[in-house]
Amino acid sequence: MRHPSEGVLRRLVDEPSGVTADDRAHIASCSTCLPALDTARAEARLVGAALATSTTVDTDAAWARFTTSDTATAPAPRPVIAAPGRGRWRPALRRPVVAALSAVVLVAGAGVAAANDWLPIFRTEQVDPVEVSTGDLVALPDLSAYGDVEVLQAPDPVQVADADAARERTGLDVPEVAALPDGVTGNPSYQAAGVVSGTFTFSADKAARAAAADGQALPPVPAGLDGTSLRLQAGPGVAAVWSQPTGVPTLVVARVVAPTVDASGGVDFETVRDYILSLPGVPDALSDQLRDLSKDGGTLPLPVPAALVTTSTADVDGVAATVLTSRNGLFAGVVWVEDGVMTGVAGSLSAEELLSVARGLR
Repeated sequence: MRHPSEGVLRRLVDEPSGVTADDRAHIASCSTCLPALDTARAEARLVGAALATSTTVDTDAAWARFTTSDTATAPAPRPVIAAPGRGRWRPALRRPVVAALSAVVLVAGAGVAAANDWLPIFRTEQVDPVEVSTGDLVALPDLSAYGDVEVLQAPDPVQVADADAARERTGLDVPEVAALPDGVTGNPSYQAAGVVSGTFTFSADKAARAAAADGQALPPVPAGLDGTSLRLQAGPGVAAVWSQPTGVPTLVVARVVAPTVDASGGVDFETVRDYILSLPGVPDALSDQLRDLSKDGGTLPLPVPAALVTTSTADVDGVAATVLTSRNGLFAGVVWVEDGVMTGVAGSLSAEELLSVARGLR
């Protein structure tokens, strides 16, 4: 006897209209499928509690829920423009998940070219997954312990009335979906966010104190690195979000100006990269991945919890895209970069459905 897949059971919880009458009838009378449906409902409650759609979600708490729960699932898809509010932005930089994202962006640059007092060391041309574990995220150094972090601009994401309002606020067109997948209905809500930028200025004195406090030896600081600043900028961004009645997104289509990093002074990229990767606490396996990745130039590392998510590549209208799929098949996402703009499609749908959406965007 054929039983509906886990994806069909989850669709019955989230979007019943997307499940065929035959599957609904089978599940209602099947002693095997009914307990599995209860499990799908429990997982839906877990996802809803762990990652609400608020832009002030505590990413560390959510990560802990997913990695310690017996029913762990991949995180619910969220607009890529989501970020802590202005008041929470500085504390967020000290949390391990955000520190991990910051670190991998800062060390994965391309070649150096002069531009006033800043050297552009990174311009996103593509994304590539980097496998990380909970231990990797926790072990990564706290950037604020190795220098001074200053937020120059916060993204201040807001909900706007429609796609035209999002375009007017950001200058970006919201991608139009040609055909919604089965089970995704209604009109989306729209979000817009401005530019986020900040600097990290390396301090040899602070780094030495931090290493000593952890009983570690700080590697010798290369000449010229002390006092060097790295300036990260990304955005603006827009997103269209189709949500379930529970508030968890079913489909998110987002577009954001991809991250760039500039460096002050005359220290070259290789010096910055090699030293950051040598800091105490950077796991060897992660360091090796980032060294290999940076050889491509312009590749933005995409941290992926390997225990929960698989990755693959696909073609989206001639552009290489990264496909992420939760191991239980409940969530997926597609991300690609074209002309300095990153586009993402994610949701509680199959990878095939999301690729169809991605390839049909206008």
